Order: sequence, then structure tokens, then C-alpha cells
Amino acid sequence: MRLSSRPAGRAALSALLLAAAVSVACAKKEGARSDTAATATGTDTSAAAPAPAPAPASPAAPNDAQIAHVAVTANSIDSAAGEMAKRKGSAKAVKDFAQTMITDHTGVNKQAVALATKLNVTPQDNDVSRGLMAGADSARSDLQGKSAGVFDKAYIDHEVAYHQAVLDALDRTLIPSAQNAELKDLLQKVRPAIAAHLERAKSIQSSLGK
Repeated sequence: MRLSSRPAGRAALSALLLAAAVSVACAKKEGARSDTAATATGTDTSAAAPAPAPAPASPAAPNDAQIAHVAVTANSIDSAAGEMAKRKGSAKAVKDFAQTMITDHTGVNKQAVALATKLNVTPQDNDVSRGLMAGADSARSDLQGKSAGVFDKAYIDHEVAYHQAVLDALDRTLIPSAQNAELKDLLQKVRPAIAAHLERAKSIQSSLGK
């Protein structure tokens, strides 16, 4: 198994959930207004107005196999970005941060593989993990063409945005949706490290801007 969202993937999932909720709420309000108007006028509007289109169903929360795949994908993406930063980066702080990303995210994936093997769970590809990979491919192409000094800032800017997105995904989707207690526990244990990565990336971002 591979445990580990792109920001856009997570944002898309959240947007879908929000849109579905809004659509359902609006449909209910429209229905209530129509009923009230019919009662007030004493007219039967059922024949005059077509039935409203059914509201879209809310996307189902990801299952444990999908959560595992998102987790693995996210960790693998950041490990690969770290490898690139070690080669192309110039500032020591950036190279040191990149090594930490390689070490920490590789370590989490090893834990994820061990847990998946123990639970006999096969990670399941899904829209969020596919979105993550698409975003990673785009970011990699963008970073590849940058010179050393420009690369440092671009890489760290990406890491700040990426870790914030992963942190949001953990809090809003992955941890709340995880059903297996051991999977949920692993995600909760990983969260402080992701938060620490984010703060360190922000600190480096600030120093590069001076």
C-alpha cells in the first residue's frame, strides 16, 4: 500500500461538497416558497410548473482505501519535490528543508505500507489522488525550468501552499472520514509533523524574501 491530496484536488473535493449542500438547501427553500404561494392563492401549481430538477447528490466521503492512496500520493509527491530541491536549490536552508521532506515523508509512507499490509487494505486510486498527481506534474515542470536563485523561492512558496493544503485535508476530510482506528491514529500522529513542516517553510519563505 501506499498511504498519503494536490491543493487543487482537496479544494475540488471541498467545493463539490459545498456546492451539493448549497444546491440541496436552495431546492428545499424553493420548494417551501412554492408551497406557500400555492396555499396563499388557493391554486394548484402542480400542472402549471414543471417539477424541479433533482438536487445533485453529495459526494460520498472517501473510504479507508482511498484515504490510504491519498496519503501515499501526498507523501510521495513531497519526497520527489525534495529530491529535486536538493539538486537544484542553492540556499542551505532550502537544501536542509528538502532533506527533511525526503526523510519524513519517506518514513510516513513506510508506516503506511506496514499498516496497509497488516490490515490487508489495498490503496484505491481516486479523484483526489489523481488530482494531486496532476498538480505535482505541473509544479515539477514549472520548477525544472527555474535557475538556482529563482528555484529556491518557487520551491518554498510551493511547499508553504502544499503543506497548508495537506493540513486542511487532514482536518476536514481524511481524519474525520477514516473508519479504521489504526489508520485514523496514524493520520493524527502525522498531523503535528505536517504543521511543523508548514511553519518551517514559512520561516524560510520569510528569510528568502529579505
